[in-house]
Amino acid sequence: MSATISRPRHSRELAFVGRRARFDARVRVAAMAALWLSLLLVSYWWVSAGGVQDLAGWTSGLTSIGRLTGLVASVLLLAQVALMARIPTLEAACGQDRLAHLHRLVGFTSFNLMLAHIVLITWGYALGNVLQTPATLWDLTLHSPGMLLAAAGTLCLVMVVVTSVKAARRRIRYESWHLLHLYAYLGVGLALPHQLWTGQEFMTSPGRTVFWWTAWASVAAAVLYWRLGLPLWRNLRHQLRVVSVVPEADGVVSVLLTGRRLDRLPVEAGQFLSWRFLGRPGWSRANPYSLSAAPDGRTLRITVQVVGDGSAAIRSLRPGTRVFFEGPHGRLSARSRTRPKVAFIGAGVGITPLRALAEGLDYRPGEATYLERFTDAPLFATEIDQLARDRGLHVLRLPGRRRGPGSWLGDRIGGASDLAALLYWIPDVAERDVYVCGPEVWTDLVVRDLVAAGLPPDQLHLETFSW
Repeated sequence: MSATISRPRHSRELAFVGRRARFDARVRVAAMAALWLSLLLVSYWWVSAGGVQDLAGWTSGLTSIGRLTGLVASVLLLAQVALMARIPTLEAACGQDRLAHLHRLVGFTSFNLMLAHIVLITWGYALGNVLQTPATLWDLTLHSPGMLLAAAGTLCLVMVVVTSVKAARRRIRYESWHLLHLYAYLGVGLALPHQLWTGQEFMTSPGRTVFWWTAWASVAAAVLYWRLGLPLWRNLRHQLRVVSVVPEADGVVSVLLTGRRLDRLPVEAGQFLSWRFLGRPGWSRANPYSLSAAPDGRTLRITVQVVGDGSAAIRSLRPGTRVFFEGPHGRLSARSRTRPKVAFIGAGVGITPLRALAEGLDYRPGEATYLERFTDAPLFATEIDQLARDRGLHVLRLPGRRRGPGSWLGDRIGGASDLAALLYWIPDVAERDVYVCGPEVWTDLVVRDLVAAGLPPDQLHLETFSW
């Protein structure tokens, strides 16, 4: 994109971005309102069915609270699945980082409430006798309609939750974790018959029946369409193939891809896609990689750091290898922009989406600053220098290893505090959109100083390397 963009065009594009930002804000409000209204509705139905009056007795109180926790857990379970259903409008409004955080929060909450539901209902059916509770649970599992399926679904969800705890996630490969995580869909599906056959709060009135069937059908349709149907259609349409694999640095390679009608693929600079390179071991497991160059309608480029089995195999890809992709995903793009001036702050291979943004975003000379921390050598140095010459990108390179656990800067910077250095390099940082990408711990430190510098939350756009 030329550095000589006229002021009227620049203003029109920023106005369009502003309209998208306002639309995204309304989507976020509507999604949150839908969740809270659903929770209020099922709580109202619990009250209208005598839930509060049942609290007067010990055993009836146990089963009553058990029903309420089951209702809330069911709503949150559906919300959890919807958050990761790849619904484009929701993804564009929230971004993958925020959705992943909400998915994790809602998931653990729904799981804890589901366990509380099981314990409280069983305890109530055991007439409040703790010693009889295990035998009662066994009897319910064997003889109540749908309970065997629900028990199997619970075991699937337990496996997903256990492997999602950070301590466990650090011990297993991403590919293995991703495969195990798919059992959440099975767990949710197996819970449905029990809820419909035995849940008195589900089917005792037409309104409740319509609500629950609509909720389940909508979430199932979203998963089938957005996670299965649309990816299949896009791959049949675009038929991506590998063009070449180019070493960029020690342990870092770029993959250039081409396909049919890529000008029709709705992908923006800074976004990521999930990739499967066919015809090699492990092809069935997808790995998320960001674009490292702005899409031009003819080719796509990703840059990968070799850290696991999946990424290591990428170095041996041959030209012509077929590629199955899902996406695009992520809000680290022009869509989240709110200000004319921008800053890009990245570290290591986290610079890849920022390099694409530096090429793809609309800005005039002097309106964009590119700040990169690296250990050995900067990535894409020649390309970034070319952008600096052609488009007036202001480039700051920060060499060296981190100078301490509480600093995000390199050890060759000097003695100034991180915040003082940031404000020296970008004095007007609070008036810019700031795009940050890098390892999670490093990113947290950058965010700390951006907040201290007065950057408003809606001007901070993140992508972290975590799963």
